Amino acid sequence: MPKPPLPPQLEEFLKQPNPSVIASLRPDGSPHSAATWYLWEDGKVLVNMDEGRKRLEYLRRDPRVSITVLGKDEWYRHVTLSGRATLEEDTQLEDIDRLCRHYMGGPYSQRDRRRVSAWIEVESWHSWLGGGPWTGEE
Repeated sequence: MPKPPLPPQLEEFLKQPNPSVIASLRPDGSPHSAATWYLWEDGKVLVNMDEGRKRLEYLRRDPRVSITVLGKDEWYRHVTLSGRATLEEDTQLEDIDRLCRHYMGGPYSQRDRRRVSAWIEVESWHSWLGGGPWTGEE
Protein backbone atom coordinates (compact mmCIF):
# COMPACT_ATOMS: atom_id res chain seq x y z
CA MET A 1 0.00 0.00 0.00
CA PRO A 2 1.35 3.45 -0.86
CA LYS A 3 2.37 5.89 1.86
CA PRO A 4 1.25 9.54 2.03
CA PRO A 5 1.08 12.00 0.49
CA LEU A 6 -1.80 11.20 -1.81
CA PRO A 7 -1.95 12.44 -5.41
CA PRO A 8 -3.71 15.84 -5.69
CA GLN A 9 -6.70 14.36 -7.57
CA LEU A 10 -7.36 11.91 -4.74
CA GLU A 11 -7.07 14.72 -2.19
CA GLU A 12 -9.73 16.64 -4.15
CA PHE A 13 -11.96 13.55 -4.09
CA LEU A 14 -11.52 13.27 -0.30
CA LYS A 15 -12.51 16.92 0.21
CA GLN A 16 -16.01 16.15 -1.10
CA PRO A 17 -18.90 15.06 1.19
CA ASN A 18 -18.69 11.44 0.11
CA PRO A 19 -20.12 8.51 2.06
CA SER A 20 -17.62 6.57 4.14
CA VAL A 21 -17.27 3.55 6.39
CA ILE A 22 -14.85 3.44 9.31
CA ALA A 23 -13.40 0.24 10.76
CA SER A 24 -11.90 -0.25 14.21
CA LEU A 25 -10.90 -3.35 16.17
CA ARG A 26 -12.96 -5.03 18.87
CA PRO A 27 -11.08 -6.35 21.92
CA ASP A 28 -11.04 -9.85 20.38
CA GLY A 29 -9.38 -8.48 17.23
CA SER A 30 -12.43 -8.78 15.00
CA PRO A 31 -13.40 -5.76 12.87
CA HIS A 32 -16.18 -3.34 13.72
CA SER A 33 -17.40 -1.02 10.96
CA ALA A 34 -19.90 1.82 10.80
CA ALA A 35 -20.93 4.51 8.34
CA THR A 36 -19.57 7.92 9.31
CA TRP A 37 -19.12 11.50 8.24
CA TYR A 38 -15.53 12.61 7.73
CA LEU A 39 -13.49 15.67 6.78
CA TRP A 40 -10.15 15.58 4.96
CA GLU A 41 -7.85 18.34 6.23
CA ASP A 42 -4.10 18.77 5.77
CA GLY A 43 -3.55 15.09 5.02
CA LYS A 44 -5.55 13.89 8.04
CA VAL A 45 -9.08 12.63 8.53
CA LEU A 46 -11.47 14.04 11.13
CA VAL A 47 -14.37 11.92 12.40
CA ASN A 48 -16.57 12.56 15.40
CA MET A 49 -18.50 10.22 17.70
CA ASP A 50 -21.16 10.38 20.35
CA GLU A 51 -19.85 9.41 23.78
CA GLY A 52 -21.80 6.14 23.70
CA ARG A 53 -20.47 4.74 20.40
CA LYS A 54 -18.77 1.35 20.49
CA ARG A 55 -16.12 2.49 18.00
CA LEU A 56 -15.05 5.15 20.50
CA GLU A 57 -14.54 2.45 23.13
CA TYR A 58 -12.56 0.39 20.62
CA LEU A 59 -10.39 3.33 19.51
CA ARG A 60 -9.55 4.15 23.11
CA ARG A 61 -8.24 0.60 23.50
CA ASP A 62 -6.53 0.33 20.09
CA PRO A 63 -6.09 3.42 17.88
CA ARG A 64 -5.60 1.47 14.63
CA VAL A 65 -8.32 2.37 12.17
CA SER A 66 -9.21 2.48 8.51
CA ILE A 67 -11.78 4.48 6.62
CA THR A 68 -13.07 3.81 3.13
CA VAL A 69 -14.48 6.76 1.22
CA LEU A 70 -16.84 5.88 -1.63
CA GLY A 71 -17.69 8.05 -4.60
CA LYS A 72 -21.15 9.45 -3.89
CA ASP A 73 -22.27 8.76 -7.46
CA GLU A 74 -19.93 5.88 -8.29
CA TRP A 75 -19.06 3.59 -5.43
CA TYR A 76 -16.61 1.65 -7.60
CA ARG A 77 -14.42 4.72 -7.12
CA HIS A 78 -13.06 4.65 -3.60
CA VAL A 79 -10.07 5.43 -1.41
CA THR A 80 -9.18 3.52 1.76
CA LEU A 81 -6.98 5.23 4.34
CA SER A 82 -5.33 3.32 7.19
CA GLY A 83 -3.65 4.78 10.23
CA ARG A 84 -3.98 5.64 13.90
CA ALA A 85 -6.51 7.87 15.64
CA THR A 86 -5.82 10.50 18.25
CA LEU A 87 -8.87 11.33 20.37
CA GLU A 88 -9.93 14.78 21.60
CA GLU A 89 -13.01 15.97 23.46
CA ASP A 90 -15.27 18.13 21.27
CA THR A 91 -16.51 20.17 24.24
CA GLN A 92 -17.96 23.05 22.22
CA LEU A 93 -19.34 20.73 19.48
CA GLU A 94 -17.26 22.65 16.93
CA ASP A 95 -16.02 19.57 15.09
CA ILE A 96 -19.42 17.89 14.82
CA ASP A 97 -20.84 21.21 13.60
CA ARG A 98 -18.17 21.42 10.88
CA LEU A 99 -18.92 17.86 9.81
CA CYS A 100 -22.67 18.49 9.78
CA ARG A 101 -22.25 21.69 7.74
CA HIS A 102 -20.11 19.76 5.24
CA TYR A 103 -22.79 17.08 4.77
CA MET A 104 -26.07 18.77 5.71
CA GLY A 105 -25.47 22.50 5.35
CA GLY A 106 -26.03 23.52 8.99
CA PRO A 107 -24.98 22.87 12.59
CA TYR A 108 -25.56 19.56 14.32
CA SER A 109 -29.00 19.48 15.94
CA GLN A 110 -28.44 17.27 19.01
CA ARG A 111 -26.70 19.47 21.60
CA ASP A 112 -27.19 17.44 24.80
CA ARG A 113 -24.65 14.63 24.30
CA ARG A 114 -20.90 14.68 24.77
CA ARG A 115 -18.87 14.26 21.54
CA VAL A 116 -15.34 13.07 20.87
CA SER A 117 -13.28 13.78 17.75
CA ALA A 118 -10.73 11.43 16.26
CA TRP A 119 -7.95 12.73 14.02
CA ILE A 120 -6.64 9.90 11.86
CA GLU A 121 -2.98 10.15 10.90
CA VAL A 122 -2.78 8.31 7.58
CA GLU A 123 0.00 5.73 7.38
CA SER A 124 -1.00 4.04 4.11
CA TRP A 125 -3.72 4.16 1.47
CA HIS A 126 -5.06 2.43 -1.60
CA SER A 127 -7.62 3.40 -4.20
CA TRP A 128 -9.80 1.71 -6.76
CA LEU A 129 -11.66 2.71 -9.90
CA GLY A 130 -13.78 0.09 -11.60
CA GLY A 131 -11.41 -2.72 -12.48
CA GLY A 132 -8.10 -1.46 -11.11
CA PRO A 133 -6.10 0.95 -8.99
CA TRP A 134 -7.04 4.62 -9.24
CA THR A 135 -4.24 7.15 -9.22
CA GLY A 136 -6.46 10.15 -9.86
CA GLU A 137 -4.86 10.70 -13.27
CA GLU A 138 -7.67 9.09 -15.25
